[in-house]
Amino acid sequence: MEKLLWCSLVLISFFNVFGQTDMHKKAFVFPKESDNSYVSLKAPLKKPLKAFTVCLHIYSELALTRSYSIFSYATKKQANEILIYWSKGRGYLLTVHGTEVVFRSPENPLAPTHICVSWESDSGIAELWIDGKPMVRKSLEKGTSLGTEASIILGQDQDSFGGGYDKNQSSVGDIGDVNMWDSVLSPDEIRTVHSGGTFSPNVLDWRALKYEAHCEVFVKHQLWS
Repeated sequence: MEKLLWCSLVLISFFNVFGQTDMHKKAFVFPKESDNSYVSLKAPLKKPLKAFTVCLHIYSELALTRSYSIFSYATKKQANEILIYWSKGRGYLLTVHGTEVVFRSPENPLAPTHICVSWESDSGIAELWIDGKPMVRKSLEKGTSLGTEASIILGQDQDSFGGGYDKNQSSVGDIGDVNMWDSVLSPDEIRTVHSGGTFSPNVLDWRALKYEAHCEVFVKHQLWS
């Protein structure tokens, strides 16, 4: 009970509940492993997703020791509607509508890493870009559409809608520059985003972010340029 009360006080003291905030040059900091520290993001979705691109920065030492969740988008019908996940010994995992593909990657360096993930329903093609460089394309869930009533979480892997967290899958470190589009960005656009540009993200906009932070999550200046 004391732990829950303390988390509530942190939430009230430091963050606006789904207030719109310009997060330019800022990052969410998850300082330690937990099963109750996370950030909820609010997205103005009105129709099922037929495509998406998610871009963000991640800075963590966890890749050397264990797997962890990066971005979790759940609906009431499917907990892993979209999941971006680092799997130690395997690489980056992308799950779309419960189906998983693996992008083989060397161990993450101890440096901030920029990733972009995209998928389109028409072809099923999925792409992963790491620091502006593309990995080999994959294919999954061709013809599928993704639900709009979504719980979008940074810092934890949802095993149920808005819950089912496991501290052994939690993020520890910094996450920032989180933007999401309802389309697939072109290679030139992704390279521009990697270099600091943007293309009016219409699902999640880091410059006008609606979020709710829970427990020990803090907003600090970015450690990358």
